[in-house]
Amino acid sequence: MNDVRNSRLIQRYTPGERANHWIVAIAFVLLALSGLALFHPYFYPLTGLFGGGTWTRILHPWIGVFMFLLFLVLAIRMARHNAIDRNDRQWLRQFGDVINKREERVPDVGKYNGGQKVLYFALILLMIGLLLTGLVMWREYFASFFGLWLIQLASVLHAIFAFLIICAIIVHIYAGIWVKGSVRSMTRGTVTPGWAWKHHRAWFRQVRGLPSRK
Repeated sequence: MNDVRNSRLIQRYTPGERANHWIVAIAFVLLALSGLALFHPYFYPLTGLFGGGTWTRILHPWIGVFMFLLFLVLAIRMARHNAIDRNDRQWLRQFGDVINKREERVPDVGKYNGGQKVLYFALILLMIGLLLTGLVMWREYFASFFGLWLIQLASVLHAIFAFLIICAIIVHIYAGIWVKGSVRSMTRGTVTPGWAWKHHRAWFRQVRGLPSRK
């Protein structure tokens, strides 16, 4: 088994998947900055990054739609790997072992672990929430179809969803840095066999064509 684990690198993401991820990431940063600029006068100077207040108000929703569509493509690509099973639920119950680097005690997981799958579904829900509330608030095209109370409610919910998704992305970035070798998978597309064996053993067996553990 050691010879197998120390053999050639394993491809985790294709060039297309990596490009999709990083474009979504850039769009998210632009959305966060423009959203903050529109949210509170303290952040208004950020509008200078987008050509002023008017351009910020114009670009923000369009960037949002663009990001949502690209995220949708990414989510569809990853959907088959994100079904939560019994091992994932047990992994989540033993999250303390993961934090304390005792992963040998937790069940083998596939390409994504229970925490990554929870984040996957949370991002989908938050993205949908941002899209729907954003459409209600989009004055140029849709706001005239809704009452003032609904627009105000959408504004509050939009801010809450935005705050939650920023927190989720911070967790995502922290986890990627904390688990050494994870960033490489989204920059170079590959991981070492040792990394795959340690963190995603069931996926390792699958890509290597090895029998699954009973």
